[in-house]
Amino acid sequence: MSKTLTVFVVDDDQAMRGSLKWLIESVGMQVETFDSAHAFLDAYYPGRAGCLLLDVRMPVMSGLELQEYLGRREIRIPVIIITGHGDVAMAVKAMKAGAVDFIEKPFDDEHLLNSIRNALQYDEQHRALHARKAEIAARLAELTPREHEVMAMVTEGQSNKEIAAALNVSAKTVEVHRARVMDKMRADSLAELVRMALIAGGDA
Repeated sequence: MSKTLTVFVVDDDQAMRGSLKWLIESVGMQVETFDSAHAFLDAYYPGRAGCLLLDVRMPVMSGLELQEYLGRREIRIPVIIITGHGDVAMAVKAMKAGAVDFIEKPFDDEHLLNSIRNALQYDEQHRALHARKAEIAARLAELTPREHEVMAMVTEGQSNKEIAAALNVSAKTVEVHRARVMDKMRADSLAELVRMALIAGGDA
């Protein structure tokens, strides 16, 4: 997985692509430009970090169609829509489909750059969370079925005594299971174990 943050610009207007490339590179960001949605898809692979700056109106495959295509394949790169006058309704549709922002032409350079910075930060946070979820899932897979039960009850706030009664085992047995859960999950505290359960979707 690439950790280099790249701004992918997809716009069929050559002058606009050049202008955006110059602007984005002027503040030290890495940028790649494409003249069509298909050219972008040919070059991009899931796992490349960054954001997508996307013109809403393009021939063959529009910006919205590209966004929908990526969504169907669960490719979660943040999308910023660039829209011309009269395309605001389309931009709103894109936002409802998950775009992080839309920028109207003619746009303010600093506004656009701030939107890109926010999108890149969002992508970093999303990837960090995804990696953390995968790490927690791997630890959960090491638990026995009974340890899963104990973890679920512990993270719901039940005491050892309550868990023992529910599972029809001794409190001492619950303590042993609980210690094993903490060890396998590498949790230093109950609060950390609860956070892990929340990140995993509560499915302990």
